Amino acid sequence: MAEQAINTESSAAEEIAALVARSHAAQEQIEHYTQEQVDNLIRAMVWAVARPGVAEEIAQFTVDETQLGNYAGKFLKIQRKTRATLMDIIDDKSVGILEEDPERAIVKIAKPMGVIGALSPSTNPEATPVIKAIHAVKGRNAIIVAPHPRAKLTNKKICDLMREALVKMGAPADLVIAIETPSLELTNELMRQCDRVLATGGGAMVTAAYSSGTPALGVGVGNAVITVDDTADLDDAAEKIHMSKTLDLAASCSSDNSVILHNDIYDAMLEKLQAKGGYVVNDAEKALLQQTLWDNEGHLNTDIVAQPAEVIAAKAGITIPENTEFFIVPETGWGPDYPFSGEKLSVVMALYHARDIDHAIELTNHIQGYQGQGHSCGIYSTSDANIMKLAEATKTSRVMVNQPQAASNSGNLWNGMRQTFSLGCGSWGGNGTNHNISWRDLINETWVSRPLPQNKELTSDEQLFGDVIEKLG
Repeated sequence: MAEQAINTESSAAEEIAALVARSHAAQEQIEHYTQEQVDNLIRAMVWAVARPGVAEEIAQFTVDETQLGNYAGKFLKIQRKTRATLMDIIDDKSVGILEEDPERAIVKIAKPMGVIGALSPSTNPEATPVIKAIHAVKGRNAIIVAPHPRAKLTNKKICDLMREALVKMGAPADLVIAIETPSLELTNELMRQCDRVLATGGGAMVTAAYSSGTPALGVGVGNAVITVDDTADLDDAAEKIHMSKTLDLAASCSSDNSVILHNDIYDAMLEKLQAKGGYVVNDAEKALLQQTLWDNEGHLNTDIVAQPAEVIAAKAGITIPENTEFFIVPETGWGPDYPFSGEKLSVVMALYHARDIDHAIELTNHIQGYQGQGHSCGIYSTSDANIMKLAEATKTSRVMVNQPQAASNSGNLWNGMRQTFSLGCGSWGGNGTNHNISWRDLINETWVSRPLPQNKELTSDEQLFGDVIEKLG
């Protein structure tokens, strides 16, 4: 067995080495491309997959292969999200001098990294390869995409379309390479041999990326907590929570996992959520749902991920009304003994009472202290004081205000967030960055420093230390 494992690892290393060599050769051909040439490549890559007819085909193909999410959600991602991401970066300067700071006499020059090793999850396999690929090529890099085995055909289909487009634009196809028969050994080897890892996927895979020895950009666990306070527009909040909870059947890690309602609007808001297709489970149904979503060791049942409410209900033995689109589970606690407080990747939402904004903040921090710290939270409110209080008191990288969480965290046309599917969660989530990861994270920068026209002078101790001198003696 040990000899077989060694042979498998050796084979994986050789296979990835060959792919990386091809990628490096392709990357070297565009290393000195102009900004116009680079931007034309990424335009072609998006058009190849998002053009009318093709986007519809990819959306259906993805659902058929993965059996996750739904056609409407997949189509939005491949047809709209890719366009929005292209629009977000197309005017960015990524070649040559990026910035000049006359005050400090510093010039910053962009340089490509080389080969990006990208991981693509089964829950978002339609747009993730495209978005990661155009960010990579925007920085004059090549990319190798390692898909989840459940989405390997979708990944190949999309990468092949982008490769064909690159060739038609006069660039090498190997700027984009798909691992066609994915395995854990190949993915681990890719992370060891590439120049930068861009990891989106489960927690174990992101941890492996950080342990690969290659500089890595990973993402933290999602477990979005949404507060609705007593100043909110309840109709607007209900519409957007419904949108976020049901988008692609909650395949997104930004889907509303817990919703906290202020006591004063609790009943009215709950009625509006029910009118949007929310079904409130009773205690017996909650127990059945819990047994269906998790095993005895607390592991999430992958059979319920991104599935319709009726499928989950049938598995749980629960009878639900025909118009049910998501489950509402009343909850009071958090942590392992209260699994509904964690990430569910399904059309299941935990519901909490809050006395006031301070109590909502306390609940948010406890829930995300269990899972999802650093990722994101949201609030529906017309009170700037409440909005800023929640933002300042939570350990989160993103606060979405009066927006559907799942459709907004990673950027949308109605906000200024960077368009991406890679969301840094800072030290709270075990990541190296808080921001939405883009091409700027996939380049090296050379800083050119010239002497200042006039040297800075060290200020006097009195100016620099002030009354600290007297206090310390």
